Amino acid sequence: MIKNKGTLSIILLSYQSEKNLIPICYLIKEEMNAEGIPFEIIIIDDGSTDRSFEIALQLANEHPYIRSYRFSKNYSSPYSQMAGFSLAKGACAIPMADDLQRPIDTVVKMYRLWEEGAKIVIGYRKSRNDGFMSDFYSSLYYRMMNKFSNVRFPPGGADGFLADREILDILVHKISHNNTSPIIEVLQLGFDPVFIPFDRPKNTSQSRWTMKKKIKLALNTFFSASTFPIRMVTSLGLFMFSLAIILSIIVIYAKIFTDNSLFGLPVPGWATIILVTMFFNGMTMLSLGIIAEYIWRIFEEVKGKPPYIIRNKEEKS
Repeated sequence: MIKNKGTLSIILLSYQSEKNLIPICYLIKEEMNAEGIPFEIIIIDDGSTDRSFEIALQLANEHPYIRSYRFSKNYSSPYSQMAGFSLAKGACAIPMADDLQRPIDTVVKMYRLWEEGAKIVIGYRKSRNDGFMSDFYSSLYYRMMNKFSNVRFPPGGADGFLADREILDILVHKISHNNTSPIIEVLQLGFDPVFIPFDRPKNTSQSRWTMKKKIKLALNTFFSASTFPIRMVTSLGLFMFSLAIILSIIVIYAKIFTDNSLFGLPVPGWATIILVTMFFNGMTMLSLGIIAEYIWRIFEEVKGKPPYIIRNKEEKS
């Protein structure tokens, strides 16, 4: 792979972006040229159904620093980022949403920190205003990840970063792209990441990041970065097994040495048995459900199915 010295690969994540692509590419060009930063733009179209990819191809044909690719269907943002990393030719790369939720001047600051030697620069939101419910669920997600997983998010959370070529090669060649996200993998790599805060502008357009996609990403990232649930199941199973042994000894003692009552109290009959059976069956099903989340991800991994597919396109004229 070509490694262009000092070049910043900007991975532009496109989905239903026909109104955004031209303005944002222009803004990126103006800012990068003003700052003297060599760059390329890689547009990854995530299976748009509007004219997004047609416009992306037009931009690629008109500007040599732009390359455009399209998924065979909608895979979601994490896969777009991974695909962009695999196509990047720069010495460093950063994914960027097409709605400028990470301001361009923040990208410049992250690049300058990379020039100073940082391998990973992570921008985190010190403020956001996406609506009460969206902000609440986002805050809840990051708190749970920090408490119960192997990663530690900065305050306000983060979903994007600038990575050095060394990190890009690790992400592309040594880490599976299935059922995870780049930020989760980067936060687990080490390399002393540098964190930079920014104010996230309010999103005035309708979000294309649906609740279904958010829930799927939350589950994938949590189970890929956390062993807490399965350890909890193991601990609970050990506790319940120990409790069952103790209760069995008590019941056997009562049966042999007493008048078939437990501590002098009459034993209710079928109702107690049904309730206890239902409780333990419920615990068993819950435990199996948690374990199944891990088994399902193992199943997806061993099938060897590609995490995403980039469609063929015409070469530049």
